[in-house]
Amino acid sequence: MLQPDFNPFPELKTERLLLRRLKKEDAEEILKMRSDKNVMKYIGKEPATTLSEALQFIVLVNESLITNNGITWAIALKENPNKLIGTIGHWRLIKEHYRSEIGYMLQPEYWKKGIMKEALLEVINFGFNVMKLHSIEAQINPKNVASSSILESTGFIREAYFKENYFFRGVFGDTAIYSKLK
Repeated sequence: MLQPDFNPFPELKTERLLLRRLKKEDAEEILKMRSDKNVMKYIGKEPATTLSEALQFIVLVNESLITNNGITWAIALKENPNKLIGTIGHWRLIKEHYRSEIGYMLQPEYWKKGIMKEALLEVINFGFNVMKLHSIEAQINPKNVASSSILESTGFIREAYFKENYFFRGVFGDTAIYSKLK
Protein backbone atom coordinates (compact mmCIF):
# COMPACT_ATOMS: atom_id res chain seq x y z
CA MET A 1 0.00 0.00 0.00
CA LEU A 2 1.12 3.54 -0.77
CA GLN A 3 2.83 5.14 2.24
CA PRO A 4 3.23 8.85 1.45
CA ASP A 5 5.13 11.11 3.83
CA PHE A 6 4.82 14.85 3.24
CA ASN A 7 6.99 15.88 6.18
CA PRO A 8 8.98 17.99 5.58
CA PHE A 9 6.77 19.66 2.99
CA PRO A 10 8.24 19.13 -0.49
CA GLU A 11 8.59 22.48 -2.25
CA LEU A 12 8.84 22.09 -6.01
CA LYS A 13 10.47 24.48 -8.48
CA THR A 14 10.10 24.82 -12.22
CA GLU A 15 11.54 27.33 -14.64
CA ARG A 16 9.08 30.05 -13.56
CA LEU A 17 7.24 28.63 -10.57
CA LEU A 18 7.55 27.84 -6.91
CA LEU A 19 5.08 25.26 -5.64
CA ARG A 20 4.96 25.78 -1.88
CA ARG A 21 2.85 25.02 1.15
CA LEU A 22 -0.39 26.92 1.61
CA LYS A 23 -0.39 29.30 4.56
CA LYS A 24 -3.04 31.41 6.27
CA GLU A 25 -1.59 34.52 4.62
CA ASP A 26 -2.84 33.08 1.29
CA ALA A 27 -6.47 33.41 2.41
CA GLU A 28 -7.18 36.65 0.52
CA GLU A 29 -5.87 35.23 -2.78
CA ILE A 30 -7.74 31.96 -2.15
CA LEU A 31 -10.93 33.96 -1.60
CA LYS A 32 -10.27 36.01 -4.75
CA MET A 33 -9.80 32.84 -6.79
CA ARG A 34 -12.55 30.69 -5.25
CA SER A 35 -15.10 33.54 -5.42
CA ASP A 36 -14.45 34.23 -9.11
CA LYS A 37 -17.39 32.97 -11.17
CA ASN A 38 -15.12 32.18 -14.15
CA VAL A 39 -12.75 30.10 -12.01
CA MET A 40 -15.63 28.26 -10.33
CA LYS A 41 -17.72 27.85 -13.50
CA TYR A 42 -16.95 24.13 -13.92
CA ILE A 43 -16.19 23.14 -10.32
CA GLY A 44 -19.72 22.22 -9.20
CA LYS A 45 -19.43 24.07 -5.88
CA GLU A 46 -20.72 27.42 -4.76
CA PRO A 47 -18.15 30.23 -4.93
CA ALA A 48 -16.57 31.26 -1.65
CA THR A 49 -17.98 34.45 -0.17
CA THR A 50 -15.98 35.07 3.01
CA LEU A 51 -12.39 35.10 4.20
CA SER A 52 -13.47 32.50 6.77
CA GLU A 53 -14.32 30.06 3.95
CA ALA A 54 -10.89 30.63 2.41
CA LEU A 55 -9.22 29.98 5.76
CA GLN A 56 -11.31 26.83 6.18
CA PHE A 57 -10.08 25.62 2.77
CA ILE A 58 -6.47 26.15 3.90
CA VAL A 59 -7.16 24.24 7.13
CA LEU A 60 -8.67 21.30 5.18
CA VAL A 61 -5.69 21.22 2.80
CA ASN A 62 -3.25 21.21 5.71
CA GLU A 63 -5.20 18.55 7.63
CA SER A 64 -5.03 16.31 4.56
CA LEU A 65 -1.30 16.97 4.41
CA ILE A 66 -0.73 16.13 8.08
CA THR A 67 -2.65 12.83 7.73
CA ASN A 68 -0.83 12.05 4.44
CA ASN A 69 -4.17 11.77 2.62
CA GLY A 70 -3.36 14.44 0.06
CA ILE A 71 -1.00 17.23 -0.85
CA THR A 72 -1.88 20.59 -2.36
CA TRP A 73 0.63 23.23 -3.33
CA ALA A 74 0.21 26.98 -3.64
CA ILE A 75 1.38 28.04 -7.10
CA ALA A 76 3.53 31.18 -7.03
CA LEU A 77 5.86 32.85 -9.48
CA LYS A 78 9.51 32.56 -8.38
CA GLU A 79 9.83 36.34 -8.65
CA ASN A 80 6.98 36.82 -6.15
CA PRO A 81 6.93 33.66 -4.00
CA ASN A 82 4.51 35.00 -1.38
CA LYS A 83 1.69 35.73 -3.85
CA LEU A 84 -0.50 32.71 -4.51
CA ILE A 85 -1.71 32.62 -8.12
CA GLY A 86 -3.25 29.15 -8.02
CA THR A 87 -3.36 25.75 -6.36
CA ILE A 88 -2.58 22.25 -7.56
CA GLY A 89 -2.34 18.93 -5.85
CA HIS A 90 -2.93 15.25 -5.40
CA TRP A 91 -5.88 16.11 -3.24
CA ARG A 92 -7.38 12.64 -2.89
CA LEU A 93 -5.16 9.61 -2.47
CA ILE A 94 -6.42 6.08 -3.02
CA LYS A 95 -3.51 4.46 -1.22
CA GLU A 96 -4.46 0.82 -1.73
CA HIS A 97 -4.50 1.38 -5.50
CA TYR A 98 -1.45 3.67 -5.74
CA ARG A 99 -3.69 6.29 -7.32
CA SER A 100 -4.46 9.94 -6.78
CA GLU A 101 -6.96 12.43 -8.03
CA ILE A 102 -5.38 15.66 -9.17
CA GLY A 103 -7.04 19.06 -8.97
CA TYR A 104 -5.97 22.58 -9.89
CA MET A 105 -7.11 26.21 -10.12
CA LEU A 106 -5.48 29.36 -11.43
CA GLN A 107 -6.27 33.07 -11.14
CA PRO A 108 -7.74 34.22 -14.50
CA GLU A 109 -5.03 36.82 -15.15
CA TYR A 110 -2.55 33.91 -15.44
CA TRP A 111 -4.61 31.80 -17.85
CA LYS A 112 -3.21 30.95 -21.30
CA LYS A 113 0.43 31.52 -20.29
CA GLY A 114 1.48 27.87 -19.91
CA ILE A 115 1.64 28.21 -16.12
CA MET A 116 -0.79 25.42 -15.28
CA LYS A 117 0.85 23.02 -17.74
CA GLU A 118 4.25 23.79 -16.17
CA ALA A 119 2.87 23.16 -12.67
CA LEU A 120 0.96 20.05 -13.75
CA LEU A 121 4.02 18.44 -15.33
CA GLU A 122 5.99 18.97 -12.11
CA VAL A 123 3.21 17.58 -9.90
CA ILE A 124 2.78 14.56 -12.19
CA ASN A 125 6.52 13.93 -11.97
CA PHE A 126 6.39 14.19 -8.16
CA GLY A 127 3.42 11.80 -8.04
CA PHE A 128 5.05 9.10 -10.12
CA ASN A 129 8.68 9.40 -9.05
CA VAL A 130 8.50 10.50 -5.41
CA MET A 131 5.10 9.31 -4.20
CA LYS A 132 5.39 6.13 -6.32
CA LEU A 133 1.87 6.43 -7.73
CA HIS A 134 0.82 4.02 -10.47
CA SER A 135 -1.92 6.24 -11.88
CA ILE A 136 -3.34 9.74 -11.61
CA GLU A 137 -6.90 10.69 -12.44
CA ALA A 138 -8.69 13.97 -13.05
CA GLN A 139 -12.44 14.41 -12.92
CA ILE A 140 -13.66 17.41 -14.90
CA ASN A 141 -16.78 18.94 -16.32
CA PRO A 142 -16.59 17.96 -20.01
CA LYS A 143 -17.58 21.54 -20.98
CA ASN A 144 -14.26 22.73 -19.53
CA VAL A 145 -12.32 22.67 -22.80
CA ALA A 146 -9.26 24.37 -21.26
CA SER A 147 -8.93 21.66 -18.63
CA SER A 148 -9.40 18.78 -21.07
CA SER A 149 -6.81 20.37 -23.38
CA ILE A 150 -4.19 20.71 -20.66
CA LEU A 151 -4.80 17.15 -19.48
CA GLU A 152 -4.47 15.75 -22.99
CA SER A 153 -1.34 17.83 -23.63
CA THR A 154 0.30 16.25 -20.57
CA GLY A 155 -0.52 12.68 -21.56
CA PHE A 156 -3.86 12.07 -19.86
CA ILE A 157 -6.44 10.01 -21.73
CA ARG A 158 -10.19 10.30 -21.32
CA GLU A 159 -11.26 6.94 -19.97
CA ALA A 160 -14.85 7.52 -18.94
CA TYR A 161 -17.80 9.80 -19.38
CA PHE A 162 -20.54 9.76 -16.77
CA LYS A 163 -23.83 11.31 -17.81
CA GLU A 164 -25.70 13.31 -15.20
CA ASN A 165 -23.75 11.84 -12.30
CA TYR A 166 -23.78 14.91 -10.03
CA PHE A 167 -26.42 17.42 -9.00
CA PHE A 168 -25.65 21.11 -8.60
CA ARG A 169 -27.96 24.14 -8.58
CA GLY A 170 -30.97 22.09 -9.62
CA VAL A 171 -29.27 20.52 -12.65
CA PHE A 172 -27.67 17.12 -13.23
CA GLY A 173 -24.22 17.45 -14.77
CA ASP A 174 -21.78 15.17 -16.57
CA THR A 175 -18.24 14.21 -15.58
CA ALA A 176 -15.32 13.21 -17.78
CA ILE A 177 -12.63 11.07 -16.15
CA TYR A 178 -9.08 11.39 -17.42
CA SER A 179 -6.24 9.15 -16.33
CA LYS A 180 -2.50 8.84 -16.77
CA LEU A 181 -0.45 5.74 -16.01
CA LYS A 182 3.17 5.82 -14.92
